[in-house]
Amino acid sequence: MTWWWSPRFFTSTCPAAEKHVSTHMARLTLIFRREGDTWMIVHCSYSAAYQSTQHGKVNPLFSLLEQNRALQALVAERTQALQNSQNMYRLLTEDAQDVLWRTDSQLIVTYISPADERLRGFRADEVVGHHVFDMFNEEGIAVVKAMILRHAEKASDTPAGFLNFQVQQRCKDGRLIWGEVVFKCDRNAQGEVIGYHGITREITERKRLEEQVHQLAFHDPLTRLANRRLMLEHLDQAMSASKRSRHHGAVIFLDLDNFKSLNDTHGHGVGDLLLIEVAARLKACVREADTVARFGGDEFVVLVCELDTKQHEAVAQATAIAEKIRIRLAEPYVLQAAASGSTIGHQCTASIGVAVFLGRDESQQSVIDRADAAMYQAKEDGRNRIQLAPLSAVAPLSAVAD
Repeated sequence: MTWWWSPRFFTSTCPAAEKHVSTHMARLTLIFRREGDTWMIVHCSYSAAYQSTQHGKVNPLFSLLEQNRALQALVAERTQALQNSQNMYRLLTEDAQDVLWRTDSQLIVTYISPADERLRGFRADEVVGHHVFDMFNEEGIAVVKAMILRHAEKASDTPAGFLNFQVQQRCKDGRLIWGEVVFKCDRNAQGEVIGYHGITREITERKRLEEQVHQLAFHDPLTRLANRRLMLEHLDQAMSASKRSRHHGAVIFLDLDNFKSLNDTHGHGVGDLLLIEVAARLKACVREADTVARFGGDEFVVLVCELDTKQHEAVAQATAIAEKIRIRLAEPYVLQAAASGSTIGHQCTASIGVAVFLGRDESQQSVIDRADAAMYQAKEDGRNRIQLAPLSAVAPLSAVAD
């Protein structure tokens, strides 16, 4: 067995009673002996009492203390920054008029800002934990499903941008309001959808104004029927559909007989009442898919779609509808004059022209001109009658032969 010893010197600082590191030190002497693979302490003694730390002596505890102080300062700084960030977040979200929200991948609401309570009346605890479909009516749910499907069809490795849509939302008091929703998917590192977040802005007033603009642009302000512009748009669509399906359509042009005499006798206010009643009767004579328009004055146009593929059958169908209109408009009218409070009875008839069309064998204006000319022919022939317009000069021979 071999062994040897060697002195090792250590310098250790000792804590004082105060909360700082001592400025004194003592020297400790240890003697080790190696026995096999193990070092054994064979001697331990102090070689000096506490002595003052020499100038420039490196003291590890001083360094640790300084590091601790720096760490505490950094923690305080970061804590303050976090508080400032949270305050800014609350300022931007809780005081905003728009609703900020977030859901998980199953569309369960995990966060919603206080603006939703001001907007719809539901507290946050009445919304968080519930499915987003609880916010919408049936039509709104269908819209949301369609938008989610659009996101799902995007490749998971392709960053998806924000999508937006407009939808009606339920309020606590039973009202429905319009909201414009802008949202985006949240994805994990593998590209899987883990949730959604977005912003909802109320646009109820904007939708109302848009509807007013649409009414002014495409509808007659008195009768609320389609105007000439909207009728031409619908006629264009009907001609395209007719070209694809080979079903005929028809334009029925009518003008009220002796309308001017009513205006001259009772004033334009009573004349307006008659036009409103005529509009209501016309709409009751046709299907929901057909279009009734007021071209101006006492002229009305009815667009009938999806008639028979055979021309003679289509002509018979259009003529039958025109006859139904003629009979209905010839029934007596009872008009309540608001100015005088008196009730006015009136008898009114209409002269009607019918033009059948197929596809785009002719222009829109040509169809309308044929119906208009037939209407004037009916008026010249004695009024209160129907006149079928000649077939289009460019009508296909096969259609004429049917």
